[in-house]
Amino acid sequence: MEIELLAAGFGGQGVMIIGQLIAAAGVAENKYALFYPSYGPAMRGGTANCTVITSDQPIGSPVLVAHQNVLVMNLPSFDKFEKMVEPGGTLFVNSSLIEKKSERKDIKIHYIPSNDIAMQAGSNLAANIVVLGAFLKATSFVKKETLEKVILEKFEKKGQKVIDINIKALNAGYAIP
Repeated sequence: MEIELLAAGFGGQGVMIIGQLIAAAGVAENKYALFYPSYGPAMRGGTANCTVITSDQPIGSPVLVAHQNVLVMNLPSFDKFEKMVEPGGTLFVNSSLIEKKSERKDIKIHYIPSNDIAMQAGSNLAANIVVLGAFLKATSFVKKETLEKVILEKFEKKGQKVIDINIKALNAGYAIP
């Protein structure tokens, strides 16, 4: 099974961390993984996006015209990438920052108030992990326990409080129907 995602937002919103965590979780489950970042002119505040693919088979190329899944964290990313979701694909929208609604009828859309949910989990900085939890629930690209372990490893140096907030954010996103 191959799962592909384009994640996009402002620099500092954690879209690269989403891609890194997905790739690391895929590798942890002995899958092929590809992480392809693209940074705008400024790291924090500029635009950033990444493509990440996990697969049971070797991956041919990170360059795609249409995307199976697109996750957008801000309005400029919505405006740029919504049209790039392939028919039948899924769009994940951070509805805390994006009030605009998609008019597309040929895709599935998940509006996730990720910043609001992240604040309930303990930090607005975990909004990316909330959306990651929703993406995991929708795609089952890895086992939830595997992703939790990867989060623990990624944030280990930041301390137990940061780990706990991110695990809580992941679970909150995963619990969204």
